[in-house]
Amino acid sequence: MMASLYDWLVSVQQASPHLMKALLAGGLVSTTCALIGCFIVLRRTSFLADAVAHSMLAGVVAGYLLMKLVYGDSAHTGAMLIGSIISGIITVAMVSFVSRASRVKEDAVIGIMYTGIFALGGVMVSFFSDVIHIDLYHFVIGSLLGVGDADLWMMGMVSCVVVVFIVMTFRWLQIITFDRVMAASIGIPVVLMDYLLTMSTSLGVVSGVRMVGVILVVGLLIAPAATAYLLCDRLRNMLWVSALLGWTGFLMGYIASEYMNVAPGSAIVVVLTAQFMLVFIIAPRYGLLADWRRRLTALPQQEVEDILGSVLRADGEALSLQQIAGYLDKRPERLRRAAASLDRQGLLAGDAQGYTLTDDGRKEARRLLRAHRLWETYLREAGVHEENLHAHAHVLEHVHDEDAVDYLDDKLGHPLTDPHGSEIPEDFLHLVPGELVKLAILREGHTGRIHSIGNLVSDQAIAGETVAVGPREDNGRIWVVSVTDASGNIRTLRLDHDQADDVSIRLD
Repeated sequence: MMASLYDWLVSVQQASPHLMKALLAGGLVSTTCALIGCFIVLRRTSFLADAVAHSMLAGVVAGYLLMKLVYGDSAHTGAMLIGSIISGIITVAMVSFVSRASRVKEDAVIGIMYTGIFALGGVMVSFFSDVIHIDLYHFVIGSLLGVGDADLWMMGMVSCVVVVFIVMTFRWLQIITFDRVMAASIGIPVVLMDYLLTMSTSLGVVSGVRMVGVILVVGLLIAPAATAYLLCDRLRNMLWVSALLGWTGFLMGYIASEYMNVAPGSAIVVVLTAQFMLVFIIAPRYGLLADWRRRLTALPQQEVEDILGSVLRADGEALSLQQIAGYLDKRPERLRRAAASLDRQGLLAGDAQGYTLTDDGRKEARRLLRAHRLWETYLREAGVHEENLHAHAHVLEHVHDEDAVDYLDDKLGHPLTDPHGSEIPEDFLHLVPGELVKLAILREGHTGRIHSIGNLVSDQAIAGETVAVGPREDNGRIWVVSVTDASGNIRTLRLDHDQADDVSIRLD
């Protein structure tokens, strides 16, 4: 098996010497660029990568001149590689400095800097045309079939450096990519890692320019990574999927270029772009079709919650879909899917002829009703006219995050009734035996044992005493509590909101 594979490779090499070098170069470059591209996409610095790619011309020319004029030697890959890295770092540093020191936005600064440095490289090529012999045409569009042995060695070293860098610093890169503030707070050298990532980007650009040119190299960096981003939710998976997409894009693009007799670099980037567009349409979670499907099957949350509220107000009586539609002033056909969804979730029981709330449905409906009546109370305190309270609260009740509603309840002093005199449902989600709660949220009939006491009532009760909550006084602003000590003696406390909020109770 191995011998036959070796013979096949030898025959391919003899028949088409440039093919093996092109395939090897494409594999190395596409892997390197795809891996680096993942961090560029996640950090949203694609435009900056474009700037680094264009600034490479000035670095290549500088490296060429250094070897030719200073050392009198012919230009070689190492000098141009170092020049490209330095020009990339200078570009990023200048963009960072100018955007911080001026009122010009970063995207505008990037546009100015990368075109300016790219133009500087063009000026240097023209001015030193007698000693610089750079093929600008192939520099712009690439020359995959012209890859030589020195280029292959350079690409191999670049791939090794980039892969080792990502593997060795993966944890740091992961944290910096998603939360720079946290990374800095735990001692990760964020600025140093930024420059190392810029150097890696420059290395990827240098290796990719030989294959697809300075203009299209950004496609090698961004397209596979962006495609993998549509398919993956984890960075580890995104890295290998991006590398796989880079490989397949290169192979299909190269085969297409041979078949159609067109420039390989352009064909490769066209295939990578086509890959992205295809995945953008059919991706199972983040694709266009999946988004359309979600839109078609999505149910307006407000309609779902209005149905629960309508059935709750029926006080145990089954309501038909027609009756619910009448309460909400909507067509029954529009509510049919929402009611069926609530049935599947276990919040409603029955059919279109008559729906009732399950236990879970009643809890959810009471939670929504509590939010509505608290919002009405808040709006009245804010000065909204009485006639508009219900309409405004009907909109705000759908902002019913439990923490937000609890905060609103506390700021209002835990009112018992809304502006219309209707009872506001208590915070039943927290009122379960054994739960530790503030005395302020308790209502008449609740009992428990004092767990802790703040400074406001430290002289009136002690931890361990049992309490029984009675009816409130002074329009609900005074909590009346019966306290029983260890000897069985009973005394009555009258507490305001702040004092009641200062006592923690373990519910019976």
